Amino acid sequence: MSVRIATFNVENLMNRFDFSGFRNNLNKDRTLQLFQIVDEQQYRQLEQARTIAHADDTRQLTALAIAETHADILCLQEVDNIGALNAFEFGYLFKMVGEGYRHKYMVEGNDSRGIDVAVLMRDQTRYGEPIEFVQMTSHAHVTYTDFGIYDPELALLGIEPHERVFKRDCLEIDVRIGGKPLTLFVSHFKSMGSPRNGLDGRASTMPVRMAEAKAVRRIIEDKFAQSGGSADKRWVVCGDFNDYRERIIIGGDSLAGFTFEPVSEPLSCLDILLKDGFCENLVERRPVMDRWTLYHTRGPEERHLCQLDYILASPALARSNADAIPDIIRRGQPHRTIFPPKQEVELFPRTGWDRPKASDHCPVTVTLNMV
Repeated sequence: MSVRIATFNVENLMNRFDFSGFRNNLNKDRTLQLFQIVDEQQYRQLEQARTIAHADDTRQLTALAIAETHADILCLQEVDNIGALNAFEFGYLFKMVGEGYRHKYMVEGNDSRGIDVAVLMRDQTRYGEPIEFVQMTSHAHVTYTDFGIYDPELALLGIEPHERVFKRDCLEIDVRIGGKPLTLFVSHFKSMGSPRNGLDGRASTMPVRMAEAKAVRRIIEDKFAQSGGSADKRWVVCGDFNDYRERIIIGGDSLAGFTFEPVSEPLSCLDILLKDGFCENLVERRPVMDRWTLYHTRGPEERHLCQLDYILASPALARSNADAIPDIIRRGQPHRTIFPPKQEVELFPRTGWDRPKASDHCPVTVTLNMV
């Protein structure tokens, strides 16, 4: 028997409007920056119209990307609330896949914008095995002190020991697939943000993600400590970790031709989870040039492809699925994404140069045998 699992950052699946751009220009959409707006009332009207106008195409593309995963269990990041998830599933995803993801699980986490992680499940796998929900545990409450992972680097960022580790959550869900246990750990780590203290956005926020990775590992170790350890259990860690172990630097231009140079990073929060064979990044079974799930650009001077989205398998699952290679769904990427040679795909209809798009991230999906 087998189960197909996917992870996808759906990029701001909201059911509310964000009017903070009226006072904070950094939050103002670029469309509205083109116009003179006389007062907050006019801004709110225009922002509502803009959001609604963009949302339909965007969510059609999001649903198309999800449908292409053919997942039995879907782990999502950047979901506003259960209302937004229900509306999206009924109004968009249902049209692509029919009745399917009837079971939805999420808990409000710690994100200041209110975006959370969520899990959607079918009643049974595509091969007819029942998917049984057992229990759900949130770890949003865990502090640095609780796990003893507070360090001087966090102090330099102004973070206090009593603060919560996870910027969103590490949502733990136990299920049974055809009667066999499987545990999902779904998370969305701290974003890279802007440069700070003379460091770039990735380096300046690295201590937070390192702590989140330590906490995830601790949660897994504690869960299985009384039953012989985690190595022989079935579990996966899924989500957007906002970090990479390697990236592909893009140079050149469309006239002279693009160049693609793979570069390994000396430090990543993923190292904490992967060291000593604690788990395996299944996407690393793909060729090094074909592991990316996000295209990053700040203009021609800063462009790269990297993996931010992960399905990490326990040693037991990795061994019993030695030939399992994840799929990365890239058809929802915008036209501005620069694909390496022979990786170009036919993008979904109505995809724009920058938007609409399914998301800035690509879904990752894999079929795992539950032997």
